[in-house]
Amino acid sequence: MLETLFTPESWAALLKIIGIDIVLSGDNAVVIALACRSLPEEQRKLGVLFGSGGAIVLRIILTFFAVYLMHLPYLKIVGALLLLWIGIKLILPDDEHGEGISAHDSLIAAVRTIMIADFVMSLDNVIGIAAAANGSIPLIVIGLLISIPIIVFGSTLILKVMDRFPLIITIGGGLLGYVAGEMVVTDNAIAGWIEHHAAYLHTALPILGAVFVVTLGKWLASRQEKKSGPLINLAYGETSPTDKL
Repeated sequence: MLETLFTPESWAALLKIIGIDIVLSGDNAVVIALACRSLPEEQRKLGVLFGSGGAIVLRIILTFFAVYLMHLPYLKIVGALLLLWIGIKLILPDDEHGEGISAHDSLIAAVRTIMIADFVMSLDNVIGIAAAANGSIPLIVIGLLISIPIIVFGSTLILKVMDRFPLIITIGGGLLGYVAGEMVVTDNAIAGWIEHHAAYLHTALPILGAVFVVTLGKWLASRQEKKSGPLINLAYGETSPTDKL
């Protein structure tokens, strides 16, 4: 079995797996950073640790079912809808009543959001790896091992960048919408039809997903801002009028 890892086909599959891991495990890191961005400083490391640990455990579990999951129809479509909802929620700013889940000051709530999103995104990652590996268990395991440091170290780096550039929050939400669109067009139930009759959807639907998440998220945020008053902008680092008195 190990000899097959040293064939040109296996090396080509491994390069595909690394590319998938960089893109999709990076998405997991974005989710962890978004959900932990408003935790107190002393809880951020715990949020990243628990969120990353949960993502890794989910990925290990899903890896064992990867080949089977590849053939389940409508699974990716359901996951994509859930991912759109999470992306919109993550764009929404905090309010003083804690009604939004966009950025949690509760460690448990942040980890819960991470686990839901990571389940969907790990599913997509594992299915992509299984397809690239052509069902080879050793290659799937190698893909799993490559993804772990990307998740752990990537989320910590993104958190630091996000503190300086809040626009990253919107970009991250759009990225989740983009991934959701990619998941829909690759679902086993409709992938064949799209390939033969609407190949343009491979490009159009991910872009539409990103635009949908950002547009709806921003619109809901503006409504929330009008309803809750200027204090809501504290989530984006702006100064409350009361602080100027």
